[in-house]
Amino acid sequence: MTRWCCGLCLLIVQMAGMGCATPGPREPAYLSAADLPDQWRTRAERTQYTETGRYPEVVALCRRLAEASPFAHYTSFGSSGEGRPLPLLILSRDQAFTPQAARSTGKLLVLVQNCIHPGECAGKDASLELARDILITGVHEDLLDHVNLLIMPIFSPDGHERFGPYCRINQNGPREMGWRVTTTNLNLNRDYTKADTVEMRAWLRTWVAWQPDLLFDNHTTDGSDHRYELLYAVAQDENAAAQVAVWVKTSLLHHVLPALKADGHLVLPYGGPRDRRDLTKGISGPGDFSARFSTGYGALCNRPAILLEAHAHKPYAIRVRSTYSFMLHTLEELNQHPAALRNAISRADQRTSRTRGGEHDGQVVLSLTPTDASQRIIYHAWQQTLRHSDITGSDVLEYSRTPVDVEVDYYGDLRVAQTVAPPAAYLVPPQWNDVIDRLELHGVEFFRLARAERLAVESYRFEQVEFQPRPYEGRQMPSFETVPMQETRTFVAGTVVVPLAQARAKLAVHLLEPEAPDSLLAWGFMNAIFERKEYAEDYALEPIAQQMLARDPKLAREFAEKLASDGAFAQSAGQRLHFFYRRSPYWDTQQNSYPIARLRDAATLSRLRAAAR
Repeated sequence: MTRWCCGLCLLIVQMAGMGCATPGPREPAYLSAADLPDQWRTRAERTQYTETGRYPEVVALCRRLAEASPFAHYTSFGSSGEGRPLPLLILSRDQAFTPQAARSTGKLLVLVQNCIHPGECAGKDASLELARDILITGVHEDLLDHVNLLIMPIFSPDGHERFGPYCRINQNGPREMGWRVTTTNLNLNRDYTKADTVEMRAWLRTWVAWQPDLLFDNHTTDGSDHRYELLYAVAQDENAAAQVAVWVKTSLLHHVLPALKADGHLVLPYGGPRDRRDLTKGISGPGDFSARFSTGYGALCNRPAILLEAHAHKPYAIRVRSTYSFMLHTLEELNQHPAALRNAISRADQRTSRTRGGEHDGQVVLSLTPTDASQRIIYHAWQQTLRHSDITGSDVLEYSRTPVDVEVDYYGDLRVAQTVAPPAAYLVPPQWNDVIDRLELHGVEFFRLARAERLAVESYRFEQVEFQPRPYEGRQMPSFETVPMQETRTFVAGTVVVPLAQARAKLAVHLLEPEAPDSLLAWGFMNAIFERKEYAEDYALEPIAQQMLARDPKLAREFAEKLASDGAFAQSAGQRLHFFYRRSPYWDTQQNSYPIARLRDAATLSRLRAAAR
């Protein structure tokens, strides 16, 4: 009987394609969960969770789900580096399969992304099982009453297909899995702001077009062993909009955590032991998730981004089920109180636009740091011992399977470490096209100057510039000290003006303010400004230095003091000449100067905007 129902579903789809369908979405013929054919089960289910499906299997299942239900549509949201389509499964009772259609329903939109680290695949199988239980068995069909759902089963398909048994050394199954990074050796989970990968650029275009209200980012942990099945994190501190943080605490976690406990799942806020060898020293929280991560990025967009970390040492079936349950109960809460999150986001976006992101006493929060505040918890651990190793020459930690409960302090509190007052707008010269490209990818609103303008602005000079000896995520990242400065500068026609009276204001500040942890400058987008391009031969510079000494007694004293106090300087002809070159009119004043400017005057901004129309 169940196979006949499945065939009937497919027949109806085929008739719809020939123009025989009646107007409006039809109700699917649901199958019994007890008699579900294998074609609706994931490879994980069919193998008792010893295996997970390869990319072609996952795409095939998504296509079957879309063909069998009127409430699903399969597409791709871009292509990977090796040309694989990035799969996207859209679930909507209203058949709202485009961004515009989804927004017109007035329903919440939830984005679930999986396999950003392809070896961490529990979310992939959990998402496919949940989609099946919505579309085919109908067990959770009501989850689409007030929610439209986007599922990215495999965010990094090229890494996913670097498939094998030796991808994650401490992970308890499945038998084979994908690799952590893309085939350009970049970690997508560090790429949200810099967007160097084609996969992340495709994700950002999807994020901006669909404007999800909530993001799930499903992972599997590394690190210590313990009895918890799932760790979670979602911004609810000063880098999150106050209205959204209240919703997280009083609505989301208030509903989800008791429901998970009732399901028998042991969960803990994300973190780990301060000292793995001595649990009594306490558990550290995750710290500050900067914008390179999904959790921090979502917060800057006034959206809750939920990080789920299934525990690597738990059997794969448990990891899938705990991830499934957290998503399920979140969707239940959204359906029971759909207006709560929507209203929180709307108020947050309005406040961000009104304050230009300066929601913390008129300041934009750039970074947070842990405090000494803690709360007492019972940490559900395994009894552990230290064993001397002849290989390492030191003690190695071993976990038993004897449960032990340890009363410890959990240090999850954060305080503001750094802020900046937002300007009325930023000015980005048009030649910095990589910067402008990233602003556009992130959905930051801007306009261009209609003609050249000479403007009084603020900017920065940089001192103590140094580069790390090795690249990080493919980029040579500078460190520096900033020196604020005020100047009058001419900006050519076509200069990009980024007003901060917009919902993406905090994101714009984090991209363009140099000292933000994930600013484009910090990621090395403008390293050329730190390079010296002109030089002076000694025979040409030495006579000029003599003239400078003769004309400027203060300079002469400074040079004499430097000779007396700095032996290396005194013995270096090059350093001694550079002393004068750096102070001569031939020195490049634009070196170490930030090309992006801050416009403080709102009236000037209004005039520029009017001229650009």
